[in-house]
Amino acid sequence: MAVVTHPKENPWEVALRQFHRAADHLPLKRGIREFLAYPHRELTVNFPVHMDDGSVRIFTGYRVHHSTVLGPTKGGIRYSLRVDLDEVRALAMLMSWKCALMHLPYGGAKGGVACDPGQLSRGELEHLTRRYATEISIIIAPDGDIPAPDVGTNDQIMAWIMDTYSMHRGHSVPAVVTGKPISIGGSAGRREATGRGVMIVAREAARIRGVPFAGSHVVVQGFGNVGSVAAYLMHDQGCRIVAVSDVSGGIYNPAGLDPRAALRHMQQTGRVAGLPGAETVSNDELLELPCDFLVPAAIEGQITQANAARIQAKIVVEGANGPTTPEADEILADRGILVVPDILANAGGVTVSYFEWVQDLQALFWSEDEINERLERIMVHAFNGVVELAREREVELRTAALIYAVKRVADALLIRGIYP
Repeated sequence: MAVVTHPKENPWEVALRQFHRAADHLPLKRGIREFLAYPHRELTVNFPVHMDDGSVRIFTGYRVHHSTVLGPTKGGIRYSLRVDLDEVRALAMLMSWKCALMHLPYGGAKGGVACDPGQLSRGELEHLTRRYATEISIIIAPDGDIPAPDVGTNDQIMAWIMDTYSMHRGHSVPAVVTGKPISIGGSAGRREATGRGVMIVAREAARIRGVPFAGSHVVVQGFGNVGSVAAYLMHDQGCRIVAVSDVSGGIYNPAGLDPRAALRHMQQTGRVAGLPGAETVSNDELLELPCDFLVPAAIEGQITQANAARIQAKIVVEGANGPTTPEADEILADRGILVVPDILANAGGVTVSYFEWVQDLQALFWSEDEINERLERIMVHAFNGVVELAREREVELRTAALIYAVKRVADALLIRGIYP
């Protein structure tokens, strides 16, 4: 993840503006529009955790269900000091649209705990996770709400959540979370899924823009699971990765970097900076480097009104959720820069999470090749559908993706009816 110094916009306000921009293109009745805009259910929990020094510390966590119209809710859990209710609301809304866009039988959810996981021992992290899982267990279930990893969480944390939930039920319930280790019901291909999806849509965006994919210059902000995988998979396709970054800063070499070497260096030293043969750049500088593809794969609010005029990429592929503000979208569009929006670009993760959930429910598992083939087919189909709608409505890809998704949820709501 990476942090820049631009003023942070409220992510919930940004998500609402994006929603209303798309809703303006649809004949939604006022009540239906309001229903789709606001979360269905919100849970805030304050809970104690025993720390290694014998003290007890209180943490605050959240779980928000935005929509349950299309099915059980789906969405990640993040551990970050930035976590607050508005961030979780925004991310839950984005998950509703993402799942609808990919034709997954899910509504959107999100969760998180306000903490710095890097400052917690493994024991403290497990205690926090198990207590948080217990607190939210009243609203998660394999047929109700299925969490997954996000910023600051991983497959081990999902395993602890699954085990905690299972202990409460008296039997193993692997389908209650996705993104688990394969040994306890996880899916082949899940770890690389989000980054693979980013690579697929980048390749398709290159095709429609007439940019040769092999040999293209790529800048990746954020070198966690999404950014690092996207970088080395794009590198495998012949792209030249010229810059990458993590929370502490970035590295740049116009002749190209080996992303797997950068990943090994980061695992050994804790940061990408210092990789031999690369110069150090700040995260602000990295965003503005000349390139064909810019992949913001860190956190929200990175491309803003303050820096959008200096972005030099031809195509922005959003590996993170909400990295571009609405004002920045307008600037990039005016400058002819194509933005592949988050709900499309990073939907590979939730798509393979869906595959994992289905496999857990039926206790029948697929090979990694089958997973990747199914993911490729769904991502390409969704991308082409968004491009076609964008041309038809004469709008940018983000608005087209949101129009498609919001309409799908609205249609389902109207067919189901308003209870009672």
